[in-house]
Amino acid sequence: MSDEVTFKLNGKEVSVPKGMTVMEAASREGVAIPHFCWHPGLELAGVCRFCMVEIVGRPKLEIACNLEVTEGLEVSTISEKTREAHKWALEFHLVNHPLDCPICDQAGECKLQDFYMEVGKYKSQMTRPKVLKPKCLDVGSELVLDTERCILCSRCVRFEEEVTKTGALGIFDRGDRAIIGTYKQEKISHGYQENLVDICPVGAFTSKSFRFKKRVWFLEEKESICLGCASGCAVSVHGRSAERRYYRLKPRFDPEVNGHWMCDLGRKTFTPLNSESRLDKAYLRTEAMLSEASSAEVLAKLSHQVDSLEPQKIALLIAPQYTNEEYEAFLRYFVVERGIKNVFQWREPGENLAAFDGILLRGDRNPNTQGLLAKLSECGLGKDIGDEYEACLKSKASLVIALAPQNWRAHELLATQISQLAGEKDLSLWTLAHSHLEIPGISTLIPMKGFYEKTGTTLNFSKRERHLKEAFPAAADNALAVTEALELLRERVAHLQGS
Repeated sequence: MSDEVTFKLNGKEVSVPKGMTVMEAASREGVAIPHFCWHPGLELAGVCRFCMVEIVGRPKLEIACNLEVTEGLEVSTISEKTREAHKWALEFHLVNHPLDCPICDQAGECKLQDFYMEVGKYKSQMTRPKVLKPKCLDVGSELVLDTERCILCSRCVRFEEEVTKTGALGIFDRGDRAIIGTYKQEKISHGYQENLVDICPVGAFTSKSFRFKKRVWFLEEKESICLGCASGCAVSVHGRSAERRYYRLKPRFDPEVNGHWMCDLGRKTFTPLNSESRLDKAYLRTEAMLSEASSAEVLAKLSHQVDSLEPQKIALLIAPQYTNEEYEAFLRYFVVERGIKNVFQWREPGENLAAFDGILLRGDRNPNTQGLLAKLSECGLGKDIGDEYEACLKSKASLVIALAPQNWRAHELLATQISQLAGEKDLSLWTLAHSHLEIPGISTLIPMKGFYEKTGTTLNFSKRERHLKEAFPAAADNALAVTEALELLRERVAHLQGS
């Protein structure tokens, strides 16, 4: 027996796998059917009654989300009868909806707005006053809920039941008095709250961290990978290049890794990359103070230091938060060509590598641990995962070249560790953070590009290759990727040798 069935969609013959619904088939074929409650990452509910389609030979319209494709079925999503049904369904969804569009954070990515423009009735038939419901409710550490905007699609309730399995939300009362709320008015406390904002088709749930910050049509969007842990979730980064500012991260669908979701911790990884936090110039210690210098001058000084020392007197301290391409360039120059064998991992002390929340967040809070280990192994320096900061501090090396963690706000002891290193070693720190400039004793500082400002690859916890596809312009003028710093270093060395 064939595993596919053939049916007609708006007159076009289409073959799809058995068991697929009309909604899924239409979505696969690029045919838009208006809907609110259906979401590809959640179980069916069929409560919005908006996705009506006409079936040839059947007297009544049917909902596409719950209608399985059968052999010979003929479906129309564009007949006059269907269009009229969409208009009236939308009219009922708007009966009690407030005119909040000018102040609503969902404006610009609101499906209610979009569908009103596509299929809406432009003159309301309703004369009764709207039912008013509570607004601006604090329902979680990351969330604000405006129940007047809610259309009771139940996506949020199903997310709580199916994904986080916390069951924090329910629908209370009946009819036009029905309302979304938390049980016993308790706040939502899990670490996936902002997914409720993503899946809400209107502006009922909004994000505290993004609320009133920027209209979405002003934002640029780039595809990247989350910096927050070893899962390596696919994300889209939203920012403004002209402002040198990032505003939010949102999950990008990846069926092999994160599906439709991402954790709240991962969404905050852009904050250390904004311009006000960034080291934007290179610095060189002359006598007792750090002075601004070009990156070429600082790297020339570093090269001179490396030349003047035996390889065993030099150590490399590397955070697993850079790309495979950066590690390859860094290790090729310092390990393969310069013969440095003292290489240490820079990780958060006390991390629990075995920790996993059962959804996405892992105890390894680095996006490229496996990539770093693989590149070290290629250089003959095979290692297991581990924090080696103390070993670096106690080593006999007099010069430490350090690739600092990029998500530095999540590394609680970072400033203390840098201060210790600078007090005992000659420290060349490659970092994003402007605050590190205030730590005494550092010999050279090189400004680095952030995770979302470069392209390249990483390996997640399962050694699956992940791609940073598109890069924002660096939020710091003189910031360099490690590969760019090494190219500049080679050029400077060649220039000095030639002269």
